[in-house]
Amino acid sequence: MKRRSVWYWISTGLVVFAFVFGGIADLGRGPDMVAAMQHLGYPEYLLVVLGVWKLLGAAAIVAPGVPRLKEWAYAGMMFDLTGAAVSHAAVGDPAANVIVPLVLLGLVAASWVLRPESRRLATAAAPSESVRGRREALAT
Repeated sequence: MKRRSVWYWISTGLVVFAFVFGGIADLGRGPDMVAAMQHLGYPEYLLVVLGVWKLLGAAAIVAPGVPRLKEWAYAGMMFDLTGAAVSHAAVGDPAANVIVPLVLLGLVAASWVLRPESRRLATAAAPSESVRGRREALAT
C-alpha cells in the first residue's frame, strides 16, 4: 500500500470515528451535550440535526462511489468544525475547546487532499467548440 493511501485511511478513519461518536452523542442528547449547546447559545433540537448530519457525513466519505456526495460531506464537516471553533471562541471557552475542532478540521482536510482519484469528483472539461460557437453567436 502506498504511503499516501495509508495516510488517507488513517486520517479518514479518525474523522469517521470522531463524527460517528459525535453524531451518536448528539442524538443521545445527554445532559452534558444539552448543557454545552445551552452554553453556546444554541437550541437543544440542533443536537438532533447535527447528529444526523454527522452520521450521514461519516457514511458518505467512506462509501464507494458518489464523489459529489463526498464533496458535500467534506464541506459539511468543514462548516461544522469551523462553526464549533468560532462558537467556543465567541463565548470565551478555554483554548482547548477552540483547538480541538481545528485539529479535527486538519484531519478532515488531510482526508480530502489525500483521497484517491477514484474518490474524487471529476474535473469539468473545457467547453466544446460547438458550445463556444453558440455562446459567441448569442453574444453578438
